[in-house]
Amino acid sequence: MDPVLAFSIRPARPEEYEAAGRVVADSYREFVRPTDTADWDDYLVQLADVAGRVDRTVVLVAVDPGGQILGSVTIEEEDVIGDDDSSLEPGASHIRMLGVDPSARGRGIGRALMDASIERARERGKRFVTLRTTDRMTAAHRLYASMGFELDPDHDLVFDDGFRLIAYRLALRAGISSTERPGRRP
Repeated sequence: MDPVLAFSIRPARPEEYEAAGRVVADSYREFVRPTDTADWDDYLVQLADVAGRVDRTVVLVAVDPGGQILGSVTIEEEDVIGDDDSSLEPGASHIRMLGVDPSARGRGIGRALMDASIERARERGKRFVTLRTTDRMTAAHRLYASMGFELDPDHDLVFDDGFRLIAYRLALRAGISSTERPGRRP
């Protein structure tokens, strides 16, 4: 395999929590605007705190052959009230905090983390996968659409200051792997 493309996806190990959190927080920093409230600073701290969420979520990492963390994603699988005060819908797996090291983008890491998250949901008998993102993350919107996710405006989340999280949903059908979904390139 081409070493530039080589990486594996697996659950984060305790000794990797700090690096995984740093990668995710760094990947979100570009979306913070000077006019944003302190809420973004608080959220960057939350993104970096992998150790603070692994007791109630699953955190997957993309790791290169040398052990460097290239990306990470958090998956909520149980009905635990999330940080945004919303509960997980029955039959859902909810993807959060997907981030790829800015220096490693364009290698398919984000898609691979999404594929692994979807496969995990399917293996656990979930009926659909949900996620929310901001209007600023346009590359993520394209990725989600290419993977078959559809906008789910009934589950958008709007905060008091007007900040909106855009909801997406992917219905899972039994017997179809993520590599066989429409829009998936071999």
